[in-house]
Amino acid sequence: MSDDVSDIAFFYNGDPEREHTRLERHQLEYELTWRYLDQYLPSQGSILEVGAATGRYTLELAKRGYTITAVDLSEVLLEKCRKSILDQGLERRVRFVVADARNLKAVAEKGFDAVLLMGPLYHLIVKADRKAALKEAFDRLRAGGILFSSFLSRFGLMGDLLKRIPDWIEDQAEVKSILEQGRRPDHYPRGGFRGYFPKPAEIAPLHEDIGLDTLVVAGVEPAISADDESYNKLQGKQRGQWLDLLYSISTEPSILGASRHILYVGQKRKR
Repeated sequence: MSDDVSDIAFFYNGDPEREHTRLERHQLEYELTWRYLDQYLPSQGSILEVGAATGRYTLELAKRGYTITAVDLSEVLLEKCRKSILDQGLERRVRFVVADARNLKAVAEKGFDAVLLMGPLYHLIVKADRKAALKEAFDRLRAGGILFSSFLSRFGLMGDLLKRIPDWIEDQAEVKSILEQGRRPDHYPRGGFRGYFPKPAEIAPLHEDIGLDTLVVAGVEPAISADDESYNKLQGKQRGQWLDLLYSISTEPSILGASRHILYVGQKRKR
């Protein structure tokens, strides 16, 4: 492992509630991701969830009858996940492992029906580390199994930055580095949300290089930029109609990079 990510664990350990409530703010991301999970997950089976965090997906997957190995770098986030599972009486369905996505030796099992790698790749700034995490997941996936991974889009971030921290633009060294390299300047101090932000064209080849066939690359916040509030207040039939529309355009190449989050779905080649 070539990069020390202890600062990332510290970042998440410091405020687990912020991570737990994130998808309440970003409801389209959550609901559209579930559209793809519903489409490509097998109806039953075993799931390796690397980056389970506080269990927003874990809990729903367990309720649906899947058996899950929930992995996270942050022991604090994973403890909150464990509590949610225990509170629902679903502890027999979930195993918890604190581990780095680049080294899953603590997960000896092979042959998972699906792997969710939705979070760890945000923070692996070195390409070799991203490939290592994908290889660890790939090695534990059965032939024909499905892998889901997620990324923060380089240009999709801009709407969120403009909305939340407009003074970011004043640090022109960081602006230039993000635009050109997808990460902060290497000499900047560690801490906070340190990550790597790819262009959409990088994503499928990264997975295909390790033996996955690409099924979908989708923006899970298509056409809304940072305007979560307008989607969040929708209700009933109208909300469903907007979700249908945004799902239908989520793979449109002309807007893919404008989504903050990009979801990849691939299948392990059958021998």
